[in-house]
Amino acid sequence: MARALSQDLRDRVVAAVGDGMSCRAVAERFGIGVATAVRWRQLSLRHGRAVAGKPGGDQRSSKTDKHADVILAMLEDRGDITLAAQGIAVGMGTLHRFFVRHAITRKKRPGTRSSRTVPTS
Repeated sequence: MARALSQDLRDRVVAAVGDGMSCRAVAERFGIGVATAVRWRQLSLRHGRAVAGKPGGDQRSSKTDKHADVILAMLEDRGDITLAAQGIAVGMGTLHRFFVRHAITRKKRPGTRSSRTVPTS
């Protein structure tokens, strides 16, 4: 992921747009995208300054967390979950992150004790 551009550049872009230059001209002058210039201007109008936001983070966890009680109840009752019947559409990765957050591990069969002579898989 690319890192955020400097606050000095953001301030100069917003000042240039404020002085009457178009966002397209400012973007060409400073070597940034037109959409970036527009977005920074909107941020400065809305919040007073175009400050970079916090990078990264899980953006989709709220989708599964709001159904956490349903997912956990289905897992308790049946040991199986079929979310499509509940109208919840999530990907396998999203579900995996949900299980990791809640420290849930699922094994299909019980573990076997280690063999002394031959490694078991």
